[in-house]
Amino acid sequence: MDKAFVLDTNVILFDPMAIFKFGKNEVYLPLVVIEEVDRFKKDQNENGRNARHFSRIIDDLRHQGSLNEGVTLENGGKLVVTVDREVKANKHFDLTLADNKILATALALKEDGKNTLLVSKDINLRLKADVLRLNAEDYGKKDISVDELYQGHRVWEVGSSDLTSFEKDRFLDLDDAELHGIFPNEYLIIQEEGNNRRRSLGRYCKKKRGIVPLIPMREGVWGIYPKNMEQQFALDALLNDEISLVSLVGKAGTGKTLLAIAAGLEKTVNEEKFSRLLVSRPVQPMGKDLGYLPGDINDKLGPWMQPIFDNMDFLFGQHHHRNESGSSSYEDLINHGLLHVEPLTYIRGRSIPGQYLIVDEAQNLSPHEVKTIITRAGEGTKIVLTGDCHQIDSPYLDEVNNGLAYCVDRLKSEDIIGHTTLKVGERSPLSEAASKLL
Repeated sequence: MDKAFVLDTNVILFDPMAIFKFGKNEVYLPLVVIEEVDRFKKDQNENGRNARHFSRIIDDLRHQGSLNEGVTLENGGKLVVTVDREVKANKHFDLTLADNKILATALALKEDGKNTLLVSKDINLRLKADVLRLNAEDYGKKDISVDELYQGHRVWEVGSSDLTSFEKDRFLDLDDAELHGIFPNEYLIIQEEGNNRRRSLGRYCKKKRGIVPLIPMREGVWGIYPKNMEQQFALDALLNDEISLVSLVGKAGTGKTLLAIAAGLEKTVNEEKFSRLLVSRPVQPMGKDLGYLPGDINDKLGPWMQPIFDNMDFLFGQHHHRNESGSSSYEDLINHGLLHVEPLTYIRGRSIPGQYLIVDEAQNLSPHEVKTIITRAGEGTKIVLTGDCHQIDSPYLDEVNNGLAYCVDRLKSEDIIGHTTLKVGERSPLSEAASKLL
């Protein structure tokens, strides 16, 4: 076996299957990790579910032999739960602290001559390891920046005749060489070679093996008109019935949530393609939490869901719509069952068929949580994930290892997936200046 991996508690809470993802190597769990995981078992959140899942895994492995001596994992690796190694290391450690026990375990293994690597999602623990000249890495870390992730659109230069053909026939056939490296439903700024002033917009359709034009939006979408090319791409994906999952990534003020809700209202209320518009977001505070909130369930959810209602207020102010039953506000739509706003807390175990589901602030979800949400989709459901990968409120997620970025990267090759990165702020000049300079 080549390496000895020592896992921190937060790795297990992030991914309860982590012990199986280090190949044919040794995986060490200090006993303090088991104790810390045990303290999370009664929680009703994702950490609690992962803790319970991991406890069941460890219990099954316990029947294979002594965990202290090590048991063989299904991938050919070896799991060892250490007890005595944590007291062999540096005597200057305060071993009453859990993090120091984990560090001491890793240092003891290194002193035994093992090629040791500490795996933790805790930045400070990795910093302490570095000071002690101990190799440490983040779990699942990608060595790229968020700007290097799939953008969802690109400039596509063609000859003058090809651009004329696309504008006339509303289709541009692509040969095998041109198809290399292009993703399904990738948006293209079709530009004449040497003349960036002549351009047209299109989307690569895998089924037709060519470029098709965007959905025309001359009358707007629920009173909203796209203000730039990126918003045109976003609305095309949001309105396209062939695309089942749309991800919108962009900084504050680019219109992600507003466009998603406008398209959802259009498809649900006007076109009646979906039975209900379901809007949700993770319950994750920015800054210090205020604690328990008074009132009934609606009162408690009010502060968390207020950004959604702000967008609703704007849309219904822009679009004075009245449906067949006479409803002219989002409260009426809620009362008629066409619109539902709720947190993501209770989505596990549900099946959601025939609905337009918008998940706002998806960057605060872990990859496992995003998988849980997407697998809830029943027949005829469309899911929209929106978020800003630079605004992470969860302590163990970062701009490229959150659920939204994970989803964009892993699903970009599927022909029912659409993605757009929005970079131009349209909320206000003040908002755009703050995003760039503060």
